[in-house]
Amino acid sequence: MDAALEVTNLAKDYPGFFLRDVSFSLPRGYIMGLIGPNGAGKTTVIKLILNIVRRRSGLIRLFGLDNLEDEAAAKSRLGFVLDEPSFYGYLRASRMGAVLGRFYPGWDRARFRRLCGEFGVPLARRVGALSRGTRMKLALAVALSHGAELILLDEPTSGLDPVFRRELLERLSGLIQDGRTSVLFSTHITSDLERTADFITCLRDGRLLFSTTRDDLLENWAVVKGGLDLLDSIPEPGGLFRGIDPSPYGFTALTSDRAEARRLLAGRGAVIENVRLDDLVFFLGREEGHDGNRALPGEPR
Repeated sequence: MDAALEVTNLAKDYPGFFLRDVSFSLPRGYIMGLIGPNGAGKTTVIKLILNIVRRRSGLIRLFGLDNLEDEAAAKSRLGFVLDEPSFYGYLRASRMGAVLGRFYPGWDRARFRRLCGEFGVPLARRVGALSRGTRMKLALAVALSHGAELILLDEPTSGLDPVFRRELLERLSGLIQDGRTSVLFSTHITSDLERTADFITCLRDGRLLFSTTRDDLLENWAVVKGGLDLLDSIPEPGGLFRGIDPSPYGFTALTSDRAEARRLLAGRGAVIENVRLDDLVFFLGREEGHDGNRALPGEPR
């Protein structure tokens, strides 16, 4: 399958944080959600893809191009929105679009102005006077105005109202229908991904936990609830459950083997529920055995 993005054994060091041997691939024509607890390394991965920060080791290919050796050619085919869009505050929104458009051979001025109108971005106002949400909409308009083949989004729905968030997700789903455009979408609002993502990639403490299809994840992972006596009766509960959350009344835990959980717990009063992405982030984030990676202010999240 033709890949828009290939990440292989990616590594990066910060004081107190290490991204280790992260590998995943995003085919053309699909949306991938990038999830994980705060400090997992999601923003670091996106910045490494954009070469905003330099990797220690590993390989990143965009459309088969090395993101360092072929940086200009690769970036001309990218659209991106970071969680804090960086614009010249003294420029009007229309002028900001004109400045950025020079970097993209496929820039479509008419499309940019149309999107700004649809998104409610006042082109005549200075960027510095716009709200955070409106600046995010301006960044989205830029990202969608030059025929990008891969769109990287880092918390793009933060600060946006629910109506616009839904409209954006529908627009992204429409974009990939050409089989050419792909989206890598990092967000803590996991409900957004449950509606749109084809693939889910999960990081924790700078390590890759899994990268799989959404359908595979929903088929094999589950949330299990039951009495504490069930835990005592399973020889190695840590082999079946992840991030066990006990209480005086029972336990709740995550499992990546729904079939085995059903086999072991059949007829014993356990409840096995479909997993949600926020369940994954919660339970995997509270697992014991973390190695202490934590983000520094302004660094990986």
